[in-house]
Amino acid sequence: MRDAEFVSGPLLILRSLASGPDRTAVVTADGARITAGDFAAATYRLAHELVARGVTRGTTVTLLTGNTPEALSARYAAGLAGARVVNLYDGMSTPVLAEITASVDTTVLLVDAERYATAPELLPLIDVPTVLALGPGPAGGAVPAIGEDVVAASAHRPAEPPDVRVGPEDDLSIRHTGGTTGIPKGVLSLHGPYRRVFDAPVGSDPADGVPRLLAATPLAHLAGIMSDLVLQRGGTVVLQRSFEPGAVLAAIERERITDLWLLPPLLHQLLDHPTIGRTDLSSLRHVLYGGSAASATRIREALKVIGPVLFGVYGMSEAQLISLLTPQEHDRIGPGGQVPVGRPAPGVEVAVRSPDGTDLPTGEQGEVHLRSSAVMAGYWKQPDLTAAVLRDGWLNTGDVGYFDEDGYLYLSDRAKDLIIVVGGHVYPSEVEDLLVTHPAVARCAVFGVRDDQETEHVHVAVVPAPGQQPRLDDLRAFVTDRKGRIYAPEALHLVDEIPLTPVGKPDKKRLREAATA
Repeated sequence: MRDAEFVSGPLLILRSLASGPDRTAVVTADGARITAGDFAAATYRLAHELVARGVTRGTTVTLLTGNTPEALSARYAAGLAGARVVNLYDGMSTPVLAEITASVDTTVLLVDAERYATAPELLPLIDVPTVLALGPGPAGGAVPAIGEDVVAASAHRPAEPPDVRVGPEDDLSIRHTGGTTGIPKGVLSLHGPYRRVFDAPVGSDPADGVPRLLAATPLAHLAGIMSDLVLQRGGTVVLQRSFEPGAVLAAIERERITDLWLLPPLLHQLLDHPTIGRTDLSSLRHVLYGGSAASATRIREALKVIGPVLFGVYGMSEAQLISLLTPQEHDRIGPGGQVPVGRPAPGVEVAVRSPDGTDLPTGEQGEVHLRSSAVMAGYWKQPDLTAAVLRDGWLNTGDVGYFDEDGYLYLSDRAKDLIIVVGGHVYPSEVEDLLVTHPAVARCAVFGVRDDQETEHVHVAVVPAPGQQPRLDDLRAFVTDRKGRIYAPEALHLVDEIPLTPVGKPDKKRLREAATA
């Protein structure tokens, strides 16, 4: 029996939009304002059009989209039609995108204006039954090399939900983990677990009023989930095409932004921007950060500059939210200390275990395992890989961490990022946290490089602080004095910026390749 009372996340969002039709729901990157009523009507019509074209439960709608209202609308419409949704991330190579498109059994590929220029590179490499444009081409109508404008084609459809019964066990999406070569893992999520996200949104407090989110990072990632929550709560999503620190600061002041999501490297860019000291940030209520290691030094700086509005979040595609560090709990960051990722979220069990599966005592480092109702259904078409990380309902996150005596979780690093050097093990985040306290270092990334004898060595890429010229000898002495010889970098690479992966994390693979070229 299917759950007749179940209301999916997409339908919950659309009902909220339709209930307050005159409010502004979306502000585009070009400044156009779209009302909730218009957005809901367009999305319902698109859902009907997709159903008429064969989209239904068990099919896949793949999105080649940027940060546009059409991208949001297409994701909701596909969900209303019962299809699973896949995003093709900007920044991945075209051959990888083609392999992903094929691997997920794409029924319909939807392309928005932000990706019209790059779509012709992908289309010859794929065999998809239907390719449609989310909007007109430069001259109106069909988009050359892509196809019919499905938004225009849907104009005569009903502005109401399609008669499709979506249940909690139906597929919602396949989200691919970050990667630059090969096919990233596809995380299969179901409607039921995602629907529960709306019951306790991160940082939500009715006393803070109507939320205004700035989506300056890809909607295909966490900014999309935050957009879902904000629209369902009656708020507004302000879109930017990409992250640029000056534009982000200007938008916060201009649009009175309350909510923002940033990976730590992007937060560092904001803090280093020359206009931050003269930007009005008083509207901010929830600045969420996570996704990679956070520097205690820079987080303390952010608390002073931005205010007590930082929320540290630890989560992953395989499990959604795992733990949360509230603004009031940031006082646990001591001088030179590590930033905790908070306490486990409600309904999440976390255990720190040895490689043989034994639970470890407080303070001892081990592999982080978790169990919750939000854990993924599995990796798409990879049963062996699923079985390797999901056992008896517990997910092995691949992260290394420990609990303190008060139940706060600390992450040391990804297990796979461990650098095994002569004399011991080095977790890059430990060295990064230390190096950013050096006056010559603005930002850095630590990574391991193997020599021809397969011995690993500690390398560091550094963005120099203004007016500074870091020297390897100085950084080696600085690290050796404070952490020990094995942690000291053996090679220094000065860079203008730390490269990022498609999901916005430091791209250590690219750094490693550049170091060995």
